[in-house]
Amino acid sequence: MSADPGPSGPSTPSKKRSKWEEDEEEDGRPLYVPQSKRRVKVKPSAVEERSGAPPSRTPSQTPSTIYRPAHSIYVPPRTAHPPICPSRSVYSYERLNQIEEGSYGVVFRARDKQTGDIVALKKLKLDEEKNGFPITALREVYALMSCRHENVVGVREVVVGDTLTQVFVVMDFIEHDLKSLLNMMPAPFLQSEIKTLMLQLLSAVNHCHQNWILHRDLKTSNLLMNNRGTIKVADFGLARRYGDPVGVGGLTQLVVTLWYRAPEILLGATTYSTAIDMWSVGCIFAELILKEPLFQAHGELELISMIFKLLGPPTKNSWPEYSTLPLAATLTLPSPQPHQFRSKFPYLTAAGLDLLMSLMTYDPERRISAEEALEHPYFTESPLPKHRDLFGSFPSAAAGEKCVIVLVVIFSH
Repeated sequence: MSADPGPSGPSTPSKKRSKWEEDEEEDGRPLYVPQSKRRVKVKPSAVEERSGAPPSRTPSQTPSTIYRPAHSIYVPPRTAHPPICPSRSVYSYERLNQIEEGSYGVVFRARDKQTGDIVALKKLKLDEEKNGFPITALREVYALMSCRHENVVGVREVVVGDTLTQVFVVMDFIEHDLKSLLNMMPAPFLQSEIKTLMLQLLSAVNHCHQNWILHRDLKTSNLLMNNRGTIKVADFGLARRYGDPVGVGGLTQLVVTLWYRAPEILLGATTYSTAIDMWSVGCIFAELILKEPLFQAHGELELISMIFKLLGPPTKNSWPEYSTLPLAATLTLPSPQPHQFRSKFPYLTAAGLDLLMSLMTYDPERRISAEEALEHPYFTESPLPKHRDLFGSFPSAAAGEKCVIVLVVIFSH
């Protein structure tokens, strides 16, 4: 049986009110919000006009209730920092096609519904994550935000889906990756084009190192290139700051794709620095010249053997710290022999060979830095680096474009 609501309206269950709500009821407006109602000007009485006394105030017009600050009086107004905004929805983008799937996420090509811009959406793999947001994703976003450079892929924003496992990093879309391009091209890049690509790569790596970021996975498939001759370093999933204190056990050796991995990591070094990226740059330089990877090994032992064959086995002069590495005692060094760089790269100039050997030096302490490599004489000798606008264009597999090959068959009698 329901009670009669009576003339005052239906009854509502009592609700526990907070201190803020109680204060709001006292004067009829929210706490800490400036008075928005128009003030009513009270006309002074005749007695007050004749006596010249100030007009009297009603209790509801006391100074304490006329104005309330929008923020705490103990905290200054927020002027130096932008307001914190929520992430946009992934549905702000129209999905076009899937580009690739890697160890740390799936990459899609998409269109911004608001601006029409074509972007790359990287969906982070969070389905099996049990310990919160993955550290690799945090490092990647941090590294991309720290290394703003024309030759580093730009991150635009982070968007979210309907569930906690749907997080996407929005990046600039680039038509090609260098590995696919090398496989597609009928002939390798010209020396002038290789110089242009290497200068851009070294500039990006130098910028990362100056911002205390190790990429730790440089390879041709992680170098993106557009149809205007510009390359951008991408995939910072293994990147991290260097120079910070590290935990027990040192830095991990599970970095850098095998074919581009520096010898100190192969031999179990627990501390390393920017030199591991420079070894990878040397492998990329060689791949641009050969149009195929330099070390196509099936395992670490085979890769070490291939390195020993090209560079000659390490000696006390070429690598003084070799004997202190954890895995050095497990290897039997071959008999001393000279390096094989000249026979492997017969058409490379003396300056180009010197740069390659400087990048692929055994001793990390003697390996050339990115800043030094940018000033190498190889880039000032003939032929000079080609302007980026003069590069040829290719159909983009990432954009779903297909290369049309026309075969002309001539029959002769």
